[in-house]
Amino acid sequence: MLRLYHLLLFVILLAVAPVAAKYVFPQQSSNRNSQTQTVKTEPKTSTSTHENIWKSILGKSKTVPTGWSVAPCEGNIPLLCVESSGQRLGTVELGIYSIEKQPNFQKILKKAGVPSGSPVDYEKYQPQVSKALNEWVTDNYATLSKERQNSYGKQVTFSAYPIQKIPVGKLQGVRYGFAGVKQQGGVQEQHFSYAAFDGKALYVISTAFDGASTTGKFEKLENLTTFEPYLSAIVAQLNLPRSK
Repeated sequence: MLRLYHLLLFVILLAVAPVAAKYVFPQQSSNRNSQTQTVKTEPKTSTSTHENIWKSILGKSKTVPTGWSVAPCEGNIPLLCVESSGQRLGTVELGIYSIEKQPNFQKILKKAGVPSGSPVDYEKYQPQVSKALNEWVTDNYATLSKERQNSYGKQVTFSAYPIQKIPVGKLQGVRYGFAGVKQQGGVQEQHFSYAAFDGKALYVISTAFDGASTTGKFEKLENLTTFEPYLSAIVAQLNLPRSK
């Protein structure tokens, strides 16, 4: 009889165990479902809250090589995707830097004759701003040259491109870049950038062929070389400065 009683008790416990578990651990079960749902919906939430800035500044005209396309990349990272036949060839990165957080550029602006304080009347001081952008790029060239010498030694030669005036939307900006040329022939890296200042923020658009870069890069040098002249046209038609 005792054994039969134990057997009946065991069967009853098996029957009620799932029900009991539901009431003993509801919070733990709910948290796991919630965490799974959060992971799935997080990218959409981030995108809607902090949208890729290319979506608002990319102009209507997107002239590219035949069979290629450009569009803001998915997500909230400020990248422009360049594709062909559904395959990504490279990306172009946009950096926006508030003048308040750029003390070096502030000094260069002041040296060029632009009064300190933000915002700066860009249209009134356009010649001075252009002069400041040129000096800012020149300073960057000097820094990059030293860095590359330390990294590559005599194996790679740093070669800076001439600074060119170019429209960045409705702003007067500059185009610049550099290459690392191997002593034995070939290109180690190649960078192209565009910069402009709207009185409140410094805009830097950049892309490269560089194995050390994680974003704003092309995997193949020939694709970068083909696309860059078209990028100049795209940059010229950006919706900058942004509306207040």
